[in-house]
Amino acid sequence: MAFYSSGVEYGIHSLMCLVDSKGDGREMSVREIAELQNVPYDYLAKIFTKLSKAQLVESTEGKGGGFRLAKPADRITVLDIVAAIDGEKSIFDCKEIRQRMAIFDEPAPAWACEGICGVRQVMQVAQQRMEEALAQHTVLDLARRMFRKAPEALPIQIEEWIGNRRKDA
Repeated sequence: MAFYSSGVEYGIHSLMCLVDSKGDGREMSVREIAELQNVPYDYLAKIFTKLSKAQLVESTEGKGGGFRLAKPADRITVLDIVAAIDGEKSIFDCKEIRQRMAIFDEPAPAWACEGICGVRQVMQVAQQRMEEALAQHTVLDLARRMFRKAPEALPIQIEEWIGNRRKDA
């Protein structure tokens, strides 16, 4: 089972859609993003509510409306997106097993309860490192990585697709 929800993946990819190949922001509706990525519109709309509440995106006025990034793409980290969609998550819930050994009388001896549990400490370091890694990558980093490996025609195809959708609407 995945640690983060599929909404996190949808959210990250969706914010990448709001960045063009030059790294500039663009406006798109949730419906456009959902159709471009072939993901469920209703689910994506709920994700955008969370992203908006976290002030990562802002709604735009005009025909059809849409969303754009609320701040530059190089200032929105993957950790920001994770926190907006899935909230604060701990990878470990220490049950203080060290204090429950069958050979201990009630209560457990002081030495068994002293200081932080070694297992908890290792898991806290793992969580910290994971969050640091997520904080090192921005929406701009991911968008640039995608455009670097994509054919040169991709940005043009995306812009044409968006233009055609808006023309037909």
